[in-house]
Amino acid sequence: MEWHKPPALAAGDTVAVVALSSGLAAELPHRYAAGKRQLEETFGVRVIDAPHALCDSAWLQAHPEARADDLHWALTDDSVAGIVSAIGGDDSIRTVPLLDLDLIGRHPKVFLGFSDSTVQHLANLAAGVVTFYGPSVLADLAENRGIHPYTEHAVRAAVFTARPFALEPAPEWSEDMLDWADPALQQRRRRYWPHPGWTWMQGDQVVEGPLLGGCMDVLEMAKGTAVWPRADAWDGAVLALEISEEAPSPDQVTHWLRNYAATGVLDRIGAMLFSRPLWYSQRDTFRLYDAVHRVLVESGRDDVPLVVGLDHGHGSPMGVLPLGCRVRVDPVRRTIEVTEPAVA
Repeated sequence: MEWHKPPALAAGDTVAVVALSSGLAAELPHRYAAGKRQLEETFGVRVIDAPHALCDSAWLQAHPEARADDLHWALTDDSVAGIVSAIGGDDSIRTVPLLDLDLIGRHPKVFLGFSDSTVQHLANLAAGVVTFYGPSVLADLAENRGIHPYTEHAVRAAVFTARPFALEPAPEWSEDMLDWADPALQQRRRRYWPHPGWTWMQGDQVVEGPLLGGCMDVLEMAKGTAVWPRADAWDGAVLALEISEEAPSPDQVTHWLRNYAATGVLDRIGAMLFSRPLWYSQRDTFRLYDAVHRVLVESGRDDVPLVVGLDHGHGSPMGVLPLGCRVRVDPVRRTIEVTEPAVA
């Protein structure tokens, strides 16, 4: 399959914030303001709110049609160049029957977000548009004391620059959670630890294919819906997975992956990437990676390059995955490269 690439963002562009699930932006106005300010100051863009972006969670939960309308508004408003998710949640799946995939396909624009935004990424891909799994306004764009340089570099490479780029390990990582509800803590830098790098667990052949994936918790909700990738979309794909802050157990991840095996997805993919989990003990992290490896082996896919510990998902700092673009996974050189521009 081929997906259309949205135009690159540039300084001076207008970016709209949408709340496709949670109304946390309305409940944490200081954190939301920090994210908007840092997005504007770091990238030189103008940030505006979609019509319902600042409605509270109860109202948004009751009005999935308003969330879908906000997305359609941002896509069809010619003054809006790109779209960023306010935050995730657990309710985006209810927008699926309300999304106009033809409209999404006719108006390709950068969409940036993670976690529950996996639903919108699937919708964009179903509509034929490259999409960007990365930071949201309330998460890494509102990072305490400013956007982390790793995240800034990843966003610039993916959505502001029309050339190939490499995925790289972050130099440090954090799961230190400072209370977002306390405005004073916004000025305190979180604790970071040296990053151990990625682990290459199996595979010795170079693989190149389209990048697909997202948050496993949300992908489970999307299976069988109108936005779930058709069977041939998985052919040769590089499957990038992560898990949410709810920290599903290694056993639960095993059950999910066995579904991918039973439905033929693992038979079709070319490589697998798995991000570092959030709020796991070191022991459980090893158990998680071993579980992923075990399912591949028991499925007869001990040939699939498997790289774990990536920086794309709920940990910080957060990178950006251009879903739909071709990536090259090289176990010999131990590199992962996006081999084409992600934006036009």
